[in-house]
Amino acid sequence: MKIDICICTFRRPSVTETLQSVDAAHHPDGAVIRLIVIDNDDRPTARGRVAATAADMALPVRYFHVPGGNISIARNAALDAANGDWIVFLDDDERVDRDWLIALLERQHQTGADAVFGCSRAEYGPGAAGWIVNGDFHSQSPVERGGVIETGHTCNALLRWGAAPWRQQRFDPGRGRSGGEDTEFFFRLRRLGACYAIADSSIVREAVPAARQSLRWLLRRRFRIGQSYAASALSYPERVRLLALAAMKSGYCILRAGLVSGGRERRAFWLLRGVMHAGICAGCLKWPQRALYGVHPR
Repeated sequence: MKIDICICTFRRPSVTETLQSVDAAHHPDGAVIRLIVIDNDDRPTARGRVAATAADMALPVRYFHVPGGNISIARNAALDAANGDWIVFLDDDERVDRDWLIALLERQHQTGADAVFGCSRAEYGPGAAGWIVNGDFHSQSPVERGGVIETGHTCNALLRWGAAPWRQQRFDPGRGRSGGEDTEFFFRLRRLGACYAIADSSIVREAVPAARQSLRWLLRRRFRIGQSYAASALSYPERVRLLALAAMKSGYCILRAGLVSGGRERRAFWLLRGVMHAGICAGCLKWPQRALYGVHPR
């Protein structure tokens, strides 16, 4: 079994820790594993850092400089370079638990799924506000709705690649600066017949920078997540139905945010849900998404 682990990086020194954690993790017996690192900066700013880290690693690392400041362009370059039976996606600010990959593969063996999504656990420093820590709004877990996993994320994912019918599919460059390209990509693969599973015991960890520890940042992110989810509705009637449902849910959640008791984190929970559904409405109406990537570190 050949596994390509794909990591896209953009001006983040933390890619060093990501690579080191993957090298130190437990690997399945008999698997041939390599890492593919795509540097998406205008200049090859990560080349020296990646080369120095790779020199002390047991796993082989291939580095590619693919400029553009567009995460879809970077992810597509990783797909072009991959030739494994399976692809694993990670972000450049994550550290993997020792059994992270084993858990993904075990879940795939149990279910026969074409893609398995693990979890990303946020880590907060001592200066983080209590409501942020208690609400844990930065952690990411895949979602099952009505017994179905509709889409997934690339922060911790295993994807069948070898002879898969979606080998020619690529991430949408039009979403490469706003985000949500992974949501739309996995929606599209599901329409091509891919089935998904969740591995709750596959954990990666991400330190949350202070710049992201604000309600404003969280609201902007949830709104964008909602816009991306609207990709599930392709036809005009589907968009109308989703728009109507999301509008009702948004109003309900925002009302709950104004009435709920129990601390700031509970109010933030309902407000963020309401804003996410408002983002779905915006996506159904084809409102343009705000550019978030390609200028500053993600």
